Amino acid sequence: MASNESREQNAAQFLFQAHDAREPYHPIPEQFAPRTITEAYAMQDAYHELITCSRGPIVGYKVALTTPVMQRMVGFNEPCAGAVFANGVHQSPASIRGAAYVHLGAECEVAVLLNRDMPAESAPYDRASAGEAVGALMPAFELVDDRGADYSDLFFLGVVADNTWNAGVVLGPQVTAWRNIDLAATRGAMIINGQRAGEGKGGDVMGHPLEALAWLANTLAARGKSLSQGMIVMTGSIVSTKFLNTGDTATVSIDGLGEARLTVT
Repeated sequence: MASNESREQNAAQFLFQAHDAREPYHPIPEQFAPRTITEAYAMQDAYHELITCSRGPIVGYKVALTTPVMQRMVGFNEPCAGAVFANGVHQSPASIRGAAYVHLGAECEVAVLLNRDMPAESAPYDRASAGEAVGALMPAFELVDDRGADYSDLFFLGVVADNTWNAGVVLGPQVTAWRNIDLAATRGAMIINGQRAGEGKGGDVMGHPLEALAWLANTLAARGKSLSQGMIVMTGSIVSTKFLNTGDTATVSIDGLGEARLTVT
């Protein structure tokens, strides 16, 4: 029977090679697929080690499946996390090369910029203590590449191992005077080619976007990891993923925070 370490390395190599070859999505083979969320994160860590040479260092994290609409979309009922890499960070307005992705999706999110560390030894965090580490909020897209996965038959622990499909972010302007914004009530919307494609509110994200930040800090702390000053945290999509084609222009607008824009070329 394969050791845990060899299973982690086999899964990481499978994911690395599949992305490198731009293959359509296939689940991690059963003989070394993750059996628990702990194994999925261990495989994700091993995969991260293989991709930092091309994607750059980790500069933040994303929290996925923080809203009922996203949980229904993939059939998985708890949040999960992945990393954001330096080479995937774009500033709005951004031009995104569609050919760099197999199947490009975009999500509408509140992004957080940390102005202080959130060390593991200070966990557990709650919404209030997490908020003390927030220097700015931004309207943002998360870019995802699901490589054409079949959502009707999705083993989501394998998606967690696959860095929860993060393929980058597009960040709007930094808003430092955010503390008087009712983030639970604030509305967000995505517009694609001038047509409203989806909308929601900040409270759809675990009741409040900063609950997602606290959840992330606590989840990382349980794995011996910390959030650091200057990191970006994507708090989760308030609309279901929308898939984009070459020539599309999309805008995320969030009340009180402004907008982010991207064009697929």
